[in-house]
Amino acid sequence: MDVLQWPWFAFAGGLLAGACAGLAARLASFCTLNAIERWFYAGDLSGLRSWALAGLVALVLTQSMLIVGVVDLSQSFYLSPLLGLTGAIGGGLMFGYGMALVGTCGFGALVRLGGGSLKSLVALIVLAVFALATQKGVLSILRVVTVDNLALDLSPAGEQSLPGVVSALTGLDLRIPMVIAVALGLGTFVFSGGIPRRARARFAAGGVIGAAIAAGWLISSLASQYGFTIVQIESMSFVVPVADTVIQITAYTGILPDLGVGMVIGVVAGAAAGALIRHDVRWEACDDARELSRHMAGAALMGIGGVCAMGCTIGQGVSALSLMAVSAPIVLISIILGARLGLAYLIGGASLPLFRRRDDLPAE
Repeated sequence: MDVLQWPWFAFAGGLLAGACAGLAARLASFCTLNAIERWFYAGDLSGLRSWALAGLVALVLTQSMLIVGVVDLSQSFYLSPLLGLTGAIGGGLMFGYGMALVGTCGFGALVRLGGGSLKSLVALIVLAVFALATQKGVLSILRVVTVDNLALDLSPAGEQSLPGVVSALTGLDLRIPMVIAVALGLGTFVFSGGIPRRARARFAAGGVIGAAIAAGWLISSLASQYGFTIVQIESMSFVVPVADTVIQITAYTGILPDLGVGMVIGVVAGAAAGALIRHDVRWEACDDARELSRHMAGAALMGIGGVCAMGCTIGQGVSALSLMAVSAPIVLISIILGARLGLAYLIGGASLPLFRRRDDLPAE
């Protein structure tokens, strides 16, 4: 247990898990926005199915650890009894719209940064500034009024999880049956159409990302139980941890970096390794001021929306899903709708019907 008491254990574990996820995502061109875009415009679900595989793997591994008692995740903020419904919906819409303007989510921006994208670096810095402003700064006043003060209290259920709510309503412990039901539903969606040859690498990347998220829960839980320092129970998410990373780099105050910071740095390092392997390292910058302003506006929306929604496409869409948090499907649906609105604006100047499919997307 000595290594678990090492002050840097959570950071080192997050660094390794993040590197694995970043490497897999870069090698397979794993991108949530691209998956959403191809679904809406080309009717291609393979990207979303590979993304759902990440959720399936994370869910099965995380819930298995919970059931056998390997981890204690009850203190995760995803399971807080207060459900900020306005933040889940409004923040999700903002994050999705911002993601469309930037061209990727926080995780995707880190992966692109690993390959030399300077415009992703700008987007991440802006995201971090607005995430901090919404979490602790002047925008936090508005967040408290519109999200925190309007949160639904699920204390009678004990926690904000679907098994917790259903068990409280029925008086029965239905965690295992519900885990099996959700896993079967996800598995049916993932594998019902088979795995196209061109998408095998992306599916493999989804599996690696899901396993990395489960590893994050294990690392933070063990560090919390056996370490000498207070450790937040968390796994992959790329809004507040990006802001925390900026703070660690620019204003170190003696507080050790946590698992989230390790994962942020690890994703960039892993993506850089993947870019080197693929001989795909190149400096990229915005073409003009218009593109730069779009990236900055989108990143600001992601920073604000991600904090209000308490997560991003990976944080709520996969990490919270693995805990079966009630907020996960609400935020995820809101992000997808927000991304769709953003894509409609970019492609058709806000005049494109929301669900008109295009046949001119490049084949994969």
